[in-house]
Amino acid sequence: MAIYKNGNLLHHSQDQAFDAVHSPGTAAPFAGIYRCATCGHEVGIAHGHTLPPQGHHQHAPGIGPIRWQLLVFAQHNP
Repeated sequence: MAIYKNGNLLHHSQDQAFDAVHSPGTAAPFAGIYRCATCGHEVGIAHGHTLPPQGHHQHAPGIGPIRWQLLVFAQHNP
């Protein structure tokens, strides 16, 4: 589970980007923290970098596939 100290530095959003589930090895559409929707494993990814592939971490047999979901969007100002 992602942890933070200063909640006033975070903005709550209902954006549909947080609902999308991505396959292992695909390009991350946003920079941020992604969480495996199956097991809860979290990774930080830069924009356009590839989400960890299937072999990055393994699930126990029968738990289900690795499915990455955006947890925290890292917004940058131009």
